Amino acid sequence: MNIPADLKYSEDDEWVKVDGDTATIGITDYAQDQLNDIVYLELPSDGDSFEAGETFGVVESVKAASDLIMPVSGTIAESNEDLIDAPELINSDPYGEAWMIKVTLSDASSLDNLMDADAYKAHIEARS
Repeated sequence: MNIPADLKYSEDDEWVKVDGDTATIGITDYAQDQLNDIVYLELPSDGDSFEAGETFGVVESVKAASDLIMPVSGTIAESNEDLIDAPELINSDPYGEAWMIKVTLSDASSLDNLMDADAYKAHIEARS
């Protein structure tokens, strides 16, 4: 299981990479593995605003559909439109080409609720 040390993680299996006031967000390797073959993705529009904990999209696989939960508060700066036509990228490169959204942070303190790699690893092991 790939859990990069330079990212932050939510309890809902989203990863966050922070660069200044921008957060890049996707789903973790664990999440894509649990979903299996991803076939559909719904992402928000640029300019949409979300609070941490709100649903920002949907990912569907051959096994299930899951809500995507916003790990931080902010406004959508960019959605990865390439994933709409090729959602299977999430299975092959969840931390690279398969980033889902870029968010301009509105409340940096929402980052305080995220886990580091070690805490996330313990979190998923406790669920297994």
